[in-house]
Amino acid sequence: MNSRSGRAPDFWQRVSMAALQGVLRLATRRRYVGLDHIPRGGAVIVVANHVSKVDSLVIAGFVGAAGRWPRFLAKAPLFDVPLLGRFLLRMRQIPVNRGAADAGRVLVVAAEALRAGDAVVIYPEGGTPKPWEDKMRRKGKTGAARLLLSTGAPIVPVASWGPQNILDPETGRLRLRLRTPVTVVAGPPLRISYEDGSGADLHAVTEEIMRALRRLATEAEDSSEPAMRRGLMRR
Repeated sequence: MNSRSGRAPDFWQRVSMAALQGVLRLATRRRYVGLDHIPRGGAVIVVANHVSKVDSLVIAGFVGAAGRWPRFLAKAPLFDVPLLGRFLLRMRQIPVNRGAADAGRVLVVAAEALRAGDAVVIYPEGGTPKPWEDKMRRKGKTGAARLLLSTGAPIVPVASWGPQNILDPETGRLRLRLRTPVTVVAGPPLRISYEDGSGADLHAVTEEIMRALRRLATEAEDSSEPAMRRGLMRR
């Protein structure tokens, strides 16, 4: 695996990250735990839980605070939105065509980014939770496991709690309040053993990733302020 540090953010990416950090400072009261688990250089797969459509901004801010430029695997329809799509491409984000015949190509692009030494962010859960889902039993998709097996890049789990109190994924209700408490917790790189990349092995690796995310999500929730604990995920 290529151990280069990855391409440094250009001027506009640095401006965008600075603007994002300013918005997060105003809109949230952040508690970051485990920033040092994000390597300062070299390839890394950041796997994150998904509690709200705005948690990508929170995770981006967290990865940026660790000194890395995050490259998200993001839904392709976002890239079709005028201006937003051009912005996402300019920021080197990676479109995911779910259900398309070439859906697997996104992992090829992500693997290329990792071999260049980039930080790639992926949501193993795929989407935000449905009302009937148990957060502790959500199944993971195998994309992160496939990237691990194809590149050998370390996997760092990251869980957030609080973004669902900004944008409720069930109702779509946006609650614009200043200084909403948000907790983000990163764990150490996962020590995962694997064999031949068979289907069974991919699912075993994926389950290890999901177990780590569940532990961190519980830690993030339990360490949050009482006001944060009233989010949708508490059932």
